[in-house]
Amino acid sequence: MTAQDLKNAILQLAVQGKLVPQDPNDEPASELLKRIIAEKERLIKEGLVSIDKKHTPSPIAEDDIPYDIPDTWCWVKFADIVTFFSGKTPERHTAEYWNNGEFTWVSIADMVADGITVETKEKITKTALSDCFSGKMSPAGTMIMSFKLTIGKISVLGVDAVHNEAIISIFPFLDDATLKDYLFKVLPMVANGGDSKNAIKGKTLNATSLSNLMIPLPPLAEQQSIVAKIEELMPLVEEYGKAEERLTALNAEFPDKLRKSILQQAIQGKLTERDPTDEPASELLKRIRAERQQMQKDKEAKKSQATETIDEDELTFDLPENWSWAKLGWLCQKVGAGSTPTGGAVVYVPHGIIFLREQNVHDDGLHLEGVAFIDEKTNNQKAGSIVQAQDILMNITGGSIGRNALVPDDFDIANVNQHVLIIRLVEKPLRHYLHLCLCAPFVLNQMFSKQIGDKPGLSATKVENFVIPLPPLAEQQRIVDRVNKLLAVCDELK
Repeated sequence: MTAQDLKNAILQLAVQGKLVPQDPNDEPASELLKRIIAEKERLIKEGLVSIDKKHTPSPIAEDDIPYDIPDTWCWVKFADIVTFFSGKTPERHTAEYWNNGEFTWVSIADMVADGITVETKEKITKTALSDCFSGKMSPAGTMIMSFKLTIGKISVLGVDAVHNEAIISIFPFLDDATLKDYLFKVLPMVANGGDSKNAIKGKTLNATSLSNLMIPLPPLAEQQSIVAKIEELMPLVEEYGKAEERLTALNAEFPDKLRKSILQQAIQGKLTERDPTDEPASELLKRIRAERQQMQKDKEAKKSQATETIDEDELTFDLPENWSWAKLGWLCQKVGAGSTPTGGAVVYVPHGIIFLREQNVHDDGLHLEGVAFIDEKTNNQKAGSIVQAQDILMNITGGSIGRNALVPDDFDIANVNQHVLIIRLVEKPLRHYLHLCLCAPFVLNQMFSKQIGDKPGLSATKVENFVIPLPPLAEQQRIVDRVNKLLAVCDELK
C-alpha cells in the first residue's frame, strides 16, 4: 500500500463515519443543515450572495447515495452548503494585464496542497483586476480547490488573491470554523469521486458536477473529532510516505549496487573455489610475455607502455593463491584509439564498413542502431584503428567513459573513432574475464582517478597501466560463468 493509498483509506473511513465513534448525544446533522439553509436564505435575501442557475443542485435521489452513513449524519449536495466561483486567466497578449503586476494570481502549480498558498509565480495589474475580475479578490483565509486536470487539490489563501479558471473559491454559507476544517479534509476525496468528464488535457469537473457533489455531513461535534483524528494520523502517513520513498530509491539502486558487488567479489576470487590442478596465473603471464615479445619482433605488436613494476599502494586487497597482479598492457598485443577521418561526418556513406563511435559501445555489447559507415578507401587510410573479432572496445572520453564491449567472434570488419580504444589481447580467451574486470569497481576507480585533460578522458598509456587481478585461465572461465548467472538475476530485479 502506498502512502497515498493509506491516506485515501483514512479519508474513506472518515466520510463513512468509521474513523471515530458516534456519540448519541450529539446534535444530529439534520439540525446543522437547517441552520445552513436558514443562513443561505438570509444571505440571498440581503443580497450578500447570488446563486448562479448552474449552481442549483438536483434533488438527492436514491441512486445518488454511494454508501451508507450513520443515522445521525445526512447527505447534502455541495451547492446546498457552499457558494463557489471559478477564476480567469487574463489575456496573455495584453501586456498591461501582466507587466509589473502587483495583485496575486494563483495557478494550480502555485497551490500548496493541504496547506496555505502565499507565493505565486505571476501577478496581475490593477487593470487586469478591474477588467477581468471586476476589482474583486478572494480574501485571505478563503478555501480554494482545483477542478480541472488535478482534481481536488485544495489549499487556503494566505493573502488576498484571484486565480485561474481551473480553480474555485469556496465560501460555506455557515461561517463555522469546524465545518470549514471538515470540508477542507474531505473535499479532495469527494471531488475525485464526482462526475468528471474527459477533456483534451485530462479529466475535469464543471459547474453542474461540482454543485452535485455528494457530501456526507456529520454532526458538528463529530466533524471536530474527525478533523482531530485525521490531523493525528496524517503525520504518520507522511512518515510512511518518506519510508516508502526511501524504499523505492533503494529498490531502484539495489540491482546496480548488487551488480557492482558481484563484479568486485568476482575479481577478488570470492565467487569461485580454487582448483589446485589449475595452471597458476604466474605461468600464464610468462607465456603471454613470451608471445608478446615474439609479436614485437614480428612487427605485430608495439612495446607496451605499461611499467614493469606495480606500486604496492595500488593493491587494495589480497589475491587468492595462484593468482597474480598484472598491468593491462602486459596482456595486450594492441592498446590504441581510433580517429575521426578527415572530413568528419562528410565522409560517412549510406552503406559500407561499420564505423563505431562511443554511442555504439555498451557493457552488454555493441549497439548498432544508427551506426555510421565509411567506404573502403577511408578505412584503409585508418588502418591503425581497424577492429578485429575478439577485440575489446572501451570508451575513453565523455560521460560514457569506461563503458566497454566485447567484439563478437564472427564480427566483420569495422573501424573506430578517437573516443574508442581498441584492446587486443595476446591470449584471446582472457577477453571474457577482462571485460567483467573492466566493469568492476576496482578498475573503474582507477579509470576515474587517472582521467586527464580539461574534459574527462583516458590515454592509451593510462589504460595500459591499469592494475588487473589475474586468476588462472581455467578459473577465469568459472568466474565468468558464475558472474553471468548472477547478473542475469540482477537483470530480473530491475
